[in-house]
Amino acid sequence: MDLLTHGLAGAVMAQSAARRVPARLAIAIGFFAGLLADLDILISAADDPLFNIEYHRHFTHSLFFVPLGALGAALVAWPFARRRLRFATIYLLAFLGFLTSGLLDTCTSFGTHWLWPLYGERLAWNIIAIIDPLFTLILLVAVILAWRRDSVWPARVGVGLAVLYLLLGLAQRERAAELATELAAGRGHAVERLEVKPTLGNLVLWRSIYQSGEHFYVDALRIGFLTPARVYPGESVARFAPEHLPELDSDSRLSDDIARFTHFSNGFVALHPQQPDVLGDVRYALLPNSTVPLWGIELDLTQPDRHVAFLTFRQTDAALRRAFLTMLRGRDLEEAPERQRASDE
Repeated sequence: MDLLTHGLAGAVMAQSAARRVPARLAIAIGFFAGLLADLDILISAADDPLFNIEYHRHFTHSLFFVPLGALGAALVAWPFARRRLRFATIYLLAFLGFLTSGLLDTCTSFGTHWLWPLYGERLAWNIIAIIDPLFTLILLVAVILAWRRDSVWPARVGVGLAVLYLLLGLAQRERAAELATELAAGRGHAVERLEVKPTLGNLVLWRSIYQSGEHFYVDALRIGFLTPARVYPGESVARFAPEHLPELDSDSRLSDDIARFTHFSNGFVALHPQQPDVLGDVRYALLPNSTVPLWGIELDLTQPDRHVAFLTFRQTDAALRRAFLTMLRGRDLEEAPERQRASDE
């Protein structure tokens, strides 16, 4: 999740467990510890763009790294808090703050290596978006009240409400998965893999991606609370496999990078529908029923011994925003912006 939410979650968790500890001091230590795991964003290699995305939310977010990460946070906080708290207390507060980071990111649609090194795959529970303003607001109000009242109770209530919100996301995910399964069955598709993910900032509009045969099918699902669910049929795209590029040397660096990106994308890879030299991650898009990826790698067959370039496609316009809001509100959708632009061309 975003840095602010990580810091607030760490602050609320630390303060909720603090006994006979000044609320503001507990909040400050927890907030600081909740940010530290994301220092992995600094791990990079100048000539290998994939190195950064592979190690972002990796070992620093692991459950087994928490004791070491908490120790680092406690050592930094010690000079500022040692006159009022024992080191053991500082460490406990830092431990609780640091613990929230990997756990929260595992709840998101992007996931993290929460059980590394016992389990090497990325875990993504897909119950909350990477940015969710309502979830952040719950934590922010809890921190403000705990700070002003110098009490653990607002923080504890905040933790409880945050857990309830995540459970709501879990229930919404299951409803979305059930609807996606029914949708595929109605089309006569045998589903080999299926993922549903919440879209940015809400638990109402979901993105469904499933594989049937050699194609991925993408749809937007509006899972309301008091209104019937609604499907916004999307697009399909052919699954990419290395054999689709017979001229590619299997021993080349390009081939290795394709394999790395495919692993990072959990196998949900396809060529960009408008840029056939770009291999995209089908799991993410600006519009939940579109096959235009949010990011991908450039396939430059003329330079097979160079690392691939990592590209992002995050430019939005009024048509995209209008389409997203229309689906979020559950209203009739006009022609998809990408299709409209393609027809205009």
